[in-house]
Amino acid sequence: MVKQTIQIFARVRPTKKTTSVYSVDDEEAKAGSSLEFVVPRDLADGFINNKKESYVFRFQKVFDQESKQEEVFEHIAKPVADNVLGGYNGTIFAYGQTGSGKTFTITGGAERYSDRGIIPRTLSYLYQYFSQDSSKVYSAHISYLEIYNEVGYDLLDPRHEASRLEDLPKVTIMEDEDQNIHLKNLSIQQSANEEEALNLLFLGDTNRMIAETPMNQASTRSHCIFTVHVCSREPGSSTLRRSKLHLVDLAGSERVGKTGVGGLQLTEAKYINLSLHYLEQVIIALSEKNRSHIPYRNSMMTSVLRDSLGGNCMTTMIGTVSVDKRNIDESISTCRFAQRVALIKNEARLNEELDPTLVIIRLKKEIQSLKEELALATGEQREDELTEEEMQKLGQQLKTFLEDPDPDVTLDLGPDMRKIQHCFTLLKVMVREKFTGVADGGDSAPTPEVPSEPGSPQSEELKKLREMLQQRDNEISVLVNMLKKEKKKVLDAATQLASVTSGHTLSQSALQLPEATPSELAVIQDREPAPRDSAPYTVHRRRESSSPNFGVLAPCEQHIPGRLYEPQASFGVSMWGCINSAVRWNGR
Repeated sequence: MVKQTIQIFARVRPTKKTTSVYSVDDEEAKAGSSLEFVVPRDLADGFINNKKESYVFRFQKVFDQESKQEEVFEHIAKPVADNVLGGYNGTIFAYGQTGSGKTFTITGGAERYSDRGIIPRTLSYLYQYFSQDSSKVYSAHISYLEIYNEVGYDLLDPRHEASRLEDLPKVTIMEDEDQNIHLKNLSIQQSANEEEALNLLFLGDTNRMIAETPMNQASTRSHCIFTVHVCSREPGSSTLRRSKLHLVDLAGSERVGKTGVGGLQLTEAKYINLSLHYLEQVIIALSEKNRSHIPYRNSMMTSVLRDSLGGNCMTTMIGTVSVDKRNIDESISTCRFAQRVALIKNEARLNEELDPTLVIIRLKKEIQSLKEELALATGEQREDELTEEEMQKLGQQLKTFLEDPDPDVTLDLGPDMRKIQHCFTLLKVMVREKFTGVADGGDSAPTPEVPSEPGSPQSEELKKLREMLQQRDNEISVLVNMLKKEKKKVLDAATQLASVTSGHTLSQSALQLPEATPSELAVIQDREPAPRDSAPYTVHRRRESSSPNFGVLAPCEQHIPGRLYEPQASFGVSMWGCINSAVRWNGR
């Protein structure tokens, strides 16, 4: 809980003429700034005149005529926006006479981009913070309320096309038993980015009541409250932070006798002054000690701003003053009002709550777990079957358990015997499929590892055996590859032999060999080898253009009986060597 008084600031509207009726003192930076008005005595009031000539008011800071919109935002709106992002409620409201610059300070001007007011700059700051902070998930909703003649209107209603103010839905106030205010018929629009939020602001501004008065060419004739609802949550957490930021543009107070308005504008002025009078009554009651009753219900505006005034909120007030001589009295009245506002102390609390949806889900899980434990303790089994979604979830959970390399991992299924039985069934199916794959010639089943302590003799021996096993596997793989290569060579040779014999057919009489009897085979084995100087029998091959092995006529290699014939590099020579041997055998 943060206790602090309402922060007050003053802003002086620029004038075309130089004036000496006021002065700003910014020397004491820690203590704030002071604004002094000097009102010389008028001789028309007579010689006996006890009227004060100097009025000094203290503020947190006074923005002089040369102050820019960026400076106003940095000192006033940015600290409040930071508190809202932290989970606290915040309010910024502008108060002053008509034509003193309230709307320009809150909303800004439409001519230049640098004239943007507090609302568009705050929206830009909030959404920029949302995009940069990845530790939380943020969402923003916007509402825009106008109070005209003590009647509330929704400026952002999407269901109506408003050509007149009366076409907009009317907002009514409802209060619950805890005295919390609820606004009926006030729409809250979600905005995902800065562009959508600015479009909502522009839509609401086009529906506001604006009229020309003697004091202001475009005077807002109503109180407007632009509210940004911010919700943040950390991923995986059920705790929500809900905060709201009120940006209030109050209608300007005016003296009817001085402005001389009439008709509809006179009625508007009466309602404006009456609501501001009720606001001042609330401020006075809050500033007084031991005050038991605070008249919030006197007007709709004070009811809506109940939290902002003396409640759970960090509030800041901007008093806009005009230093023209004809407006000095109203400016002094505004400063007096600000001094009373500075006496109000608010107690801002961190708005944290549990997400009801997540709480319901968590409680349902706890109830289901307790039911399963009770069923396991009493021996009662549930008769309903597991759903398809539960089966898929169990399968995924079992797969994650099996793939986890941690030996200490556990499979938590709870006390539900249906889930346990289903997981055992899945394991049985996996094991049977594994053994079936091994029986069909698939990969061998993995050998279970024997746990052993590192550094022990058993561990070293196991390591050596594994290395030897890996080496033998590599050798087997090399031999298998060699066998595959030799088998391929034999198949290629057989293919070439078949093609050659089909293209070059010898005569039946030359190639037909009589079958040798056992006695002839014995004679052949006992025969001595032929002399080495004897001329070999030769058989010449004919030129054949289709085969590279029959390019020229060449004598065959000498045949040596009793020696196995070795294959040569040229397959044609090997074949004719075989024929040569056959011819010599037939001649003998």
